[in-house]
Amino acid sequence: MKKLYVTFFMLLLVIISGYAQVKINYLEESEADFSQRMAWFNDAKYGMFIHFGLYSQLGGIYKGNDEGRYAEWIQGNQDIPTEEYAKLMDTWNPKNFDANKIVKLAKKAGMKYLVVTTKHHEGFCLWNSEYTDFDIAKTPMKGRDFIKELADACKKEGIHFGTYYSIIDWHHPSQHVTIDTETSKRNWGQPKMKEGKKQEYVQYMKNQIKELIENYDTEILWFDGDWTDWWTLEDGNDLYQYIRELKPEIIINNRVSKRKIFKKDFGTPEQFHPDSTLKHYWEACYTMNDSWGFKIKDKDWKRAEEVYEKLKDIHGKGGNFLLNVGPDGDGKIPKESAKILKEVGEMLKNDRKN
Repeated sequence: MKKLYVTFFMLLLVIISGYAQVKINYLEESEADFSQRMAWFNDAKYGMFIHFGLYSQLGGIYKGNDEGRYAEWIQGNQDIPTEEYAKLMDTWNPKNFDANKIVKLAKKAGMKYLVVTTKHHEGFCLWNSEYTDFDIAKTPMKGRDFIKELADACKKEGIHFGTYYSIIDWHHPSQHVTIDTETSKRNWGQPKMKEGKKQEYVQYMKNQIKELIENYDTEILWFDGDWTDWWTLEDGNDLYQYIRELKPEIIINNRVSKRKIFKKDFGTPEQFHPDSTLKHYWEACYTMNDSWGFKIKDKDWKRAEEVYEKLKDIHGKGGNFLLNVGPDGDGKIPKESAKILKEVGEMLKNDRKN
């Protein structure tokens, strides 16, 4: 009988322990634990952002039309129907994409981490996802996995690896684009959620995020698209909790929820940075010319000195600097981008010498 009581007590402890683990509220993390988790990110200071997708092969021009500022928004800028846009998979053939070369460039530039767009608003995935056919496996690049190639190259070079994931998805059947009554144009920036489809899509996101964590050991999850009307603060809190349960030490940007309210784990000012220090961790992301995705006609390159001064100013105010490159349709980093990065890298190297 005593042995039976001991067995029952041990089983009860296991159940209670498991229940306690499930009930950890990661939104109420202690300041000490939070600081410890953010330590490497806070020390890294400088990273490479990579915007790459189906849009890259277009270079900002579709059927002779170059309307729109950001090339990665070309489907929305030019109102390209989903079925028509999806045909770009047949011609997407960036055979010169070289993850090792890209990561070595980041390292030479003095960067300590890298974030790549695994799925932008277009919905196309740079990895072979179990949950969609709208991915790299259905293109001429079948057999390759750009996310794995980058993750492996980063590990080899000692660079921290992160993944960008868009909350809105122009391809997924749960969402549709409606006509803006004020402009009479389709509002791609605010895709609507179809009735009864939200839970299905949230589960789709969670499934894919789990793939990114388990298959590629991503250290950062960088969300975007939080502005959409159907995504709530509660949705963001739930997704944040889900991700931290999968990988407690992971770092997540504030766009997982509503960025104007939610500041964990770090804020994300875009194309600008604050005039003074902030009370929370933050990272300013900038383009090197004007567009995030590759754009043939965009020649408005920042001088290396300008990038260097931004970097120093951001660091002086306690922030990180995430600087973007947009590989072209062949998968290569534009020569101008590489030149700027190398020059800034030399300036940083000289700083360390002096």
